[in-house]
Amino acid sequence: MEFLWRLVDRFVSGPSIVTGMNLRDRPNERHAWTIRAWHLAILRFAVTLEDADRLGVFAIAAGIDRLGGSRDAERPFGFFRKTSAELCASILRRNQATEATLRRYLADIGDVRLKRVFAAAIATEPLDTAADKRRSRPESKLWRGLPSRGSVHC
Repeated sequence: MEFLWRLVDRFVSGPSIVTGMNLRDRPNERHAWTIRAWHLAILRFAVTLEDADRLGVFAIAAGIDRLGGSRDAERPFGFFRKTSAELCASILRRNQATEATLRRYLADIGDVRLKRVFAAAIATEPLDTAADKRRSRPESKLWRGLPSRGSVHC
């Protein structure tokens, strides 16, 4: 599963969704655009909580899963449909277990702006931001251990 998230992360950190239509013509960029659309659909559902937006998430997820289709017709690729179902359920029914699912998804988002907006939408703080606030400022340790200016003799 970690491999898939790295793959998703690689595609999400790709080009912006607000580019020319010719972006969708090349295979890798078309996939990047589709993955970004999936992330944005999840964000939209997190904000509106409407069934129409949830169905949009599932439609995009099904489309992505069809792109990664397997040779075995009995066991089709279903990562994005399964992940979408987990995320939508977690967004609707917030508790400790679902909070872990949302935090995991939040940690796996590669785009910093998307991560911040999604964290705001689900009313939580991004993991990186929380860690930065707890960590002491590096410049406060810069001069530790050195004598003060008044005690230096030239």
